[in-house]
Amino acid sequence: MTKILILGGGGMIGQKLAHHLADNGWNGQPADVTLYDVDFRPNGAAGQQITGNLTDPGAAEALAANRPDIVFQLAAIVSGEAETNFDKGWQVNMFAGWTLLEALRAEHTASGGTYRPRIVFSSSIAVFGAPFPDQIDDEFLTAPLTSYGAQKAICELMLADFSRKGFVDGVSIRLPTICVRPGKPNAAASSFFSGIIREPLNDQEAILPVSDSVRHSHASPKSAVGFLIKAAGMDTEVLGGRLSLNMPGVSCTVAEQIEALREIAGQEAVDLIKPVQDPAIVAIVKNWPRTFDSARARALGFTSENSFKEIIQTYIDEDLGRS
Repeated sequence: MTKILILGGGGMIGQKLAHHLADNGWNGQPADVTLYDVDFRPNGAAGQQITGNLTDPGAAEALAANRPDIVFQLAAIVSGEAETNFDKGWQVNMFAGWTLLEALRAEHTASGGTYRPRIVFSSSIAVFGAPFPDQIDDEFLTAPLTSYGAQKAICELMLADFSRKGFVDGVSIRLPTICVRPGKPNAAASSFFSGIIREPLNDQEAILPVSDSVRHSHASPKSAVGFLIKAAGMDTEVLGGRLSLNMPGVSCTVAEQIEALREIAGQEAVDLIKPVQDPAIVAIVKNWPRTFDSARARALGFTSENSFKEIIQTYIDEDLGRS
């Protein structure tokens, strides 16, 4: 039975991934799924739940000792918190990644080189920094202008080097902003992208902290799970050592998001959006990329929605009305 470890398994994407694996297994067969996180909500996804923190001494070593076949590394603090809490951002988002890779390398060595797990790292388009071309292609350099982006970029490089040495078999997927996220707002600077849709659909007021001319790239949680599953099962040899992929998404302005909401839910929902600019969020968002040509990922079979209306509909079908 395939052993699968989901780091950050208590989070929204981790839970949706675990539900997918519970429903579908791995390659049509049941999987042995372990979820690891600092906490879990009651009545969460099926699988063994381990509560802990990767920054704790011995935590990574204990998880690696079970020799999972596939590791989904989703654990991180979000962009806004990483920017305001410098020390925590580096400890959680970068140093914990190093500790994990070192623990897996130790198991590789102890196995005589036979143990080489697939690692899927959830990176971010925050690894890119301004100035941007009209459309970012697969050759655009990574030059992040936020702490969060720098931490993600360094983890990509670490994973690529550990993979080049044969200790692990890794791939990094750079996620667009995942939207519409169910539940309550989080500390991510991008949280409002979901909030201006989610809150009005739940008859609540939403604050828009940036101009409606801001353009960004989005994919649904359902697409994010699809990206992770695809990356976990792909042949990484076809990547030729370039192990980071820009995931596809829907590029649109905030105004276009709002128009999609109007078409689906009417003007009453749109009227619940209140523009109140937040200079701190404006400063972060202006350093994010806007539009991607994800030709490399699409050629490998990664897919996402084609319109923001589809993204809203996915939220309505899967999450609206659930706590």
